[in-house]
Amino acid sequence: MAVRVTDFYRDKTIFITGGTGFLGICLIEKLLRSCPDIKNIYLLMRPKRGKEIEQRLEELTKNAVFEELKKVKGDEPFKKVIAVAGDVGEENLGLSASDRLTLVEKVQIVFHSAATLDFDADLKLTVNINLLGTRRVVQLCQEMRDFKALVHVSSAYVNSTLTEADEKVYPAPANVNDVLKSVKELSDSALKEATPKILGQHVNPYTFTKHLAEHEIANSSLSAVIVRPSMITAAWKEPVPGWTISKNGPQGFLMGASKGIVRRLPVATDLIYDYIPVDIVVNSLIVAAYSVNNSGGDGVKVYHCTSSTCNPFKWESVEHKINSYLHKYPLRSAVWYPHLKLLPSLLLFRISAFFFHMIPAYILDTVTRISGGRPILVRLHKNVNKSLNQLSKFIFTEWKFHNPRMLELHESLLPDDKRTFTLDVRPLVWEDYFVDLTQGVRTYLNNDPPRTLQMARSKDKVLLVAHLGLQTVLFGLVWWIVKIMLDSTWSKTGLVLPLTYVLFDQL
Repeated sequence: MAVRVTDFYRDKTIFITGGTGFLGICLIEKLLRSCPDIKNIYLLMRPKRGKEIEQRLEELTKNAVFEELKKVKGDEPFKKVIAVAGDVGEENLGLSASDRLTLVEKVQIVFHSAATLDFDADLKLTVNINLLGTRRVVQLCQEMRDFKALVHVSSAYVNSTLTEADEKVYPAPANVNDVLKSVKELSDSALKEATPKILGQHVNPYTFTKHLAEHEIANSSLSAVIVRPSMITAAWKEPVPGWTISKNGPQGFLMGASKGIVRRLPVATDLIYDYIPVDIVVNSLIVAAYSVNNSGGDGVKVYHCTSSTCNPFKWESVEHKINSYLHKYPLRSAVWYPHLKLLPSLLLFRISAFFFHMIPAYILDTVTRISGGRPILVRLHKNVNKSLNQLSKFIFTEWKFHNPRMLELHESLLPDDKRTFTLDVRPLVWEDYFVDLTQGVRTYLNNDPPRTLQMARSKDKVLLVAHLGLQTVLFGLVWWIVKIMLDSTWSKTGLVLPLTYVLFDQL
């Protein structure tokens, strides 16, 4: 008889790395809400910005993601959450002898999601955290006395050197010992110079080190499973549709667009973009640990937590709706009338961004500086422009991550578990999802609660009048200048109207 997922987790003690991140905090919430009989959850945390781990844990429990849980169960579930001081980037995970012994004696299930996601991070840092951090977690698991399962959070993009990938561990991109030797022996400058050769076909140290980390899991002889999410986005259903604390991907675009600051976006609207809601990823991690004990001894299984082959998303499906979403759910803190336009190349984006991002940024930063505020827009747009070189492959490449094993795992669940821990993203309607995403970005990233919506809509109307007024002034100014340049001949000034429209299209 099949065992329910919640039965598997009864009286189990769990250890989580990366528990303070977007995915980790959502995982904690789901475990506390849907697996109420777990014994304890230990979180690896490091003191940060002068705050001890107890303070950080208290702040974590105040996150809006826990609001629904608190309504039903109050603060009681949080008594099961215990912080332990440590860092995946340190030897022995930076654990004290007593904390390590506690984990060795009490933990059965480990979720390893800690990683550096910075595409600009150097090879030394990413090797230490993503690769060696994984090795340190494996070593801890090997010491655990009642160990049941290790779930390693990888990334679908570890195989970004391929345009299609299956749910298997592909050959390592390099000899791990050679990589570790280079990182240890080369000076920082020499390592930076050697990095492109070491990375080979990988475009950045992140995908390279995450790929190598999978082999640490595959070679560990542990009861382990690898879950590869693609771009993780806001919640689809749980705990609240649209919940997010991540500024990556579409939620970051919408965050800037809703303020009226981001007006252009480089996107190939006809390509498939692999987005996956965070609640589907969390369910995948929880069920993956459960599945380890139900599978045969055929090595480490890999699950793609992806959408590109089962429910593909293309920006063209929402391109003409995004602006209506932004005005249906506007921001009280918007600085200008929102209007987002998608551009099919980096060249067009850079040209357009000069007029619609940089010039307004300099003007607004000057006003901010004069009024005694802190100017940030010019720096923000420069950082965005700088990062585009790293991101261009991920913006203009279409990948297909096949996930039959994940769908098969979903179908193997009992009916109740299919509802509670669904792994199936096929019923998701992307247009509806983006409505919830827009509202989630408004509430959780821009800190504009639903009660301010009516006030924000009133402001949006005022900004529209100002926006149209500015367009009229600029349109007239360009008309006048070009007319003079063309010697006021009507045969030539007939070009002014289309030229002006192209230049100031939707500003």
